[in-house]
Amino acid sequence: MIKINLFTLAWLGVTLNANSCDLCAVYRAEETKTEGGQGLIVSLAEQYIPYRTVQFEGNELQLANPDYVDSSVTHLVVGYDFSRRFGISLNVPFHHLKFRRTDLRYSLGAPAVLTTETGTESGVGDIALIGRMLLFERATTNSRLVANLLAGIKFPTGDTDRLADEVSQAEIYNTFVPPGTPHDPLGHSVTSVHQHSLTRGSGSFDGIFGITVNGRWKRGFLAGQFQYYLRTVGESDFQFGDEWIASGGPGVFLVSNSKMSFSAQANVIYDVMGRDEILGQRSDRTGMKALYLGPLLNLTVGQQFSANVGVDLPLRIENNGFQNVPDYRLQGGLSWRF
Repeated sequence: MIKINLFTLAWLGVTLNANSCDLCAVYRAEETKTEGGQGLIVSLAEQYIPYRTVQFEGNELQLANPDYVDSSVTHLVVGYDFSRRFGISLNVPFHHLKFRRTDLRYSLGAPAVLTTETGTESGVGDIALIGRMLLFERATTNSRLVANLLAGIKFPTGDTDRLADEVSQAEIYNTFVPPGTPHDPLGHSVTSVHQHSLTRGSGSFDGIFGITVNGRWKRGFLAGQFQYYLRTVGESDFQFGDEWIASGGPGVFLVSNSKMSFSAQANVIYDVMGRDEILGQRSDRTGMKALYLGPLLNLTVGQQFSANVGVDLPLRIENNGFQNVPDYRLQGGLSWRF
């Protein structure tokens, strides 16, 4: 009997920060396989997102030479199922960011200088350890209903130099602001690509929680997923906003037999990220709500191999302040069970 495939939102995504949709990659590795009980699972998942659309308060701006970020994140997920009911996975993300940003640079006792920086940021991000527990399963010849609970912790393993520099710049900027004057802690920045948009790590221990429900009737299926990321204070007292993601949609198995399966799904994704906090103040230039729609394709061959590919097309993105938002989100992955 084929397991229903509920994969990929791609959260590296809606916002430019250290997040990397830890549950997406893990669940892809767990649920794109046929039933297997105990065993080792290794998955490689790739997500590419060009952030070349600039928006202010939800409205697109046409700029002559805008700043941008092209984000690529490769997830290596190594998991082990102790039984059909319990499993654990380690998610190691590798970030590669290509960017251009023009911003003011502050120094004590000197005027601000407008500088343009182009380059890349590459390296390991924040590693996550995630456990899985089967909550419910019922199957007949023509149907199947499964629910899983996912929970874990993200560790501060990624580089945080960008965050430390952003906080330092905010502290210097605050010396120019009269005491008691209301202002955004990121008011020192004039670019749509902030320093925290380029960091590979948050410097914080964060909680990761999720629940998935998959139902099949003959060749049709319906998959749904909810994720919640609980952020804590990290590098230099910078704290990313909490985030929740709901996704799902109907699909159909175009091919389904003992040797292979091939399915197509229409996936709707609603992603909400709260405002970040810097120097103890909540920033009005961060956070957003986004709605995506896109196809997901999944292939399984035998008991050991699966592959998937999908694209998320933005229907609506409502952002706070001046930010770059995704043009689209492209993801794919390969999984092996040993």
